[in-house]
Amino acid sequence: MKQKPDLSFWKLWNLSFGFFGVQIAYSLQNANISRIFATLGADPHTLSFFWVLPPLMGMLVQPIVGTMSDKTWTRFGRRIPYLFVGAAAAVLVMFLLPNAGSLGLTVGAALWFGACALMLLDTSINMAMQPFKMLVGDMVNEQQKAKAYSIQSFLCNAGGLVGFVFPFLFTAVGIANTAEAGVVPDSVIYSFYIGAIILILCVLYTTAKVKEWNPKEYAEYNESFTLDSENEERKEDSAGWLSLLKKAPVAFWQVGLVQFFCWAAFLYMWNYTTGTIGDTVWGTTDVTSEGYQAAGNWTGIVFGVQTLGAVLWAMVLPQFRNMKIAYAFSLLLGAVGFILVPFVTDQYLLFVPFLLIGCAWAAMLAMPFALVTNALQGYGHMGAYLGLFNCTICIPQIIAALLGGTILSLVGSHQYNMMFVAGVSLFIGTLCVFAIKAKK
Repeated sequence: MKQKPDLSFWKLWNLSFGFFGVQIAYSLQNANISRIFATLGADPHTLSFFWVLPPLMGMLVQPIVGTMSDKTWTRFGRRIPYLFVGAAAAVLVMFLLPNAGSLGLTVGAALWFGACALMLLDTSINMAMQPFKMLVGDMVNEQQKAKAYSIQSFLCNAGGLVGFVFPFLFTAVGIANTAEAGVVPDSVIYSFYIGAIILILCVLYTTAKVKEWNPKEYAEYNESFTLDSENEERKEDSAGWLSLLKKAPVAFWQVGLVQFFCWAAFLYMWNYTTGTIGDTVWGTTDVTSEGYQAAGNWTGIVFGVQTLGAVLWAMVLPQFRNMKIAYAFSLLLGAVGFILVPFVTDQYLLFVPFLLIGCAWAAMLAMPFALVTNALQGYGHMGAYLGLFNCTICIPQIIAALLGGTILSLVGSHQYNMMFVAGVSLFIGTLCVFAIKAKK
């Protein structure tokens, strides 16, 4: 079997550049979904139910895309067709979702419309996101994978930063940040419009610059993949999802346990940060008020600070000699950050806890895939395995979303108390890191 060739920096960059646009869409969703549904009329105790849809669609879509793309060969590539179709669908939905309150619908109908649009948006984002992980797995050798995933992480965080700050910037240039009851402000609507345009342009760039290997070339670099010499059928050991899970290395499950507590914590952050900041900093929970909508903008800013913290901390992580220590310490910093949030009543001092939360986010983006892809070497079916591993991101969010209203009632109905819940969850994840048996 031939060794995969070294790729230049710009070839590695091109493999992941479309991730910049995809992450803008994902960040706009994460920072504004609670704000949009609260504006449409959702009660805080039912708000978390809308957050079931994104991870549910991710859990369904990513294994399917991974498995199907493992078996797909076209003149446009193996992974890129799924990337392009997912991005095109995401663009369409990004023009629809923020207008749910502007169509003259009743509160109930507007919420249902928004929920369906959110489901379609996350389906398409997940369909566009998964191919980037698999392109690196397919075409990058082991020596360059760390560099490739670092570039991908940089583009992910850069796109996230842009998406988070859009509403704040549009408000700063004079676009309305408030609207009549039940209608999403123009600052949010225009953010989704511009995000959609950037997304499709970035994906078009990647599809134009990246040429995937044909089956013959792919077989030369991957021992688990063979060609039928007579008719050139592509063959990889046939295996269903259950069979793959039974054969999965133990690290796959151990990292998944850590993922459970980490992603539950961040689901509550995305869900309840706007309400928390509105209450603790602006002193209001009235979704029609100027203060609440200002808190919605500031949520994007602190999420951007979190992303900046992740970028900075990502430079520190390689300095740790022990990957598990780096992982655990990062999650511990994030847990402290979550617990500090309810005590901060100054909007600028919120930067401190969110920088700490960014440390956890940096580790969550890098460490799990590094640990799992190392453990999966020689197993084959990389696309299917990475799609299945995505369930360790989705399942905890689904469970956390279903329990969110109940937990909120138990902790006193103040949304800022959910930051304590997130902190405890991340601390448990920190402890679980030490159970991982990783390859050195």
